Amino acid sequence: MRIDVVTIFPGLFGPFLEESILGSAVRRGLLTVAVHDLRGWTRDRHRTVDDAPYGGGPGMVMKPEPLVAAIEALAGPKGTDRKARVVLLSPQGDRLEQARLASLAREEHLVLVCGRYEGVDQRAIDLAVDSELSIGDYVLSGGEIPALVVIEGVVRLLPGVVGNPESVGSDSFQAGLLEGPHYTRPPVFGGLAVPEVLRSGDHAAVARWRAERARERTCARRPDLLRTTPGEEGS
Repeated sequence: MRIDVVTIFPGLFGPFLEESILGSAVRRGLLTVAVHDLRGWTRDRHRTVDDAPYGGGPGMVMKPEPLVAAIEALAGPKGTDRKARVVLLSPQGDRLEQARLASLAREEHLVLVCGRYEGVDQRAIDLAVDSELSIGDYVLSGGEIPALVVIEGVVRLLPGVVGNPESVGSDSFQAGLLEGPHYTRPPVFGGLAVPEVLRSGDHAAVARWRAERARERTCARRPDLLRTTPGEEGS
């Protein structure tokens, strides 16, 4: 997979992309990430990427000219022949969920656009962006952290990135449930013991216990997930 990122703060990405599974995926040739400074597509000597909004109001708005130029240089013009999917990270976007990450992981090329200031000129969105994504119902200073969230969530779903692919399949949200509790050595810590079933060696009993705990935790913390889990309707 190739991921291009358009931002006015490219220095925020380096350390994150060099460590852990992302760095490993890059080194093994499973992932290519390029971070581009939007100011490289400006045409004035001040390298201006924002301007005051029409109609007045606080803050500044990202200008359409450099954004559209950057996106088209990386993904081509918007239309049926475009080879990349262009995603704007924005509080106004669809809320990011695991199913959307799985869909994005099937793309060969993503272009992630990091918004800033009060937002992006709507014409840039209409002319060059395929979809908008939000990582939650809150506002950050820009789209850089959301872009990193998308990269992390997508890349770990790529074949060969995670050492044990079964660990991805059992993650929270993959089966419509939260994961249950986990335990490791020592068998007793702080007066609390590991549940006996996990030490029994009975794999079927362990699987049942984990499924029961996952459902209990989901019911207590995220009952909305149960209402959307296949086969769980009406529960």
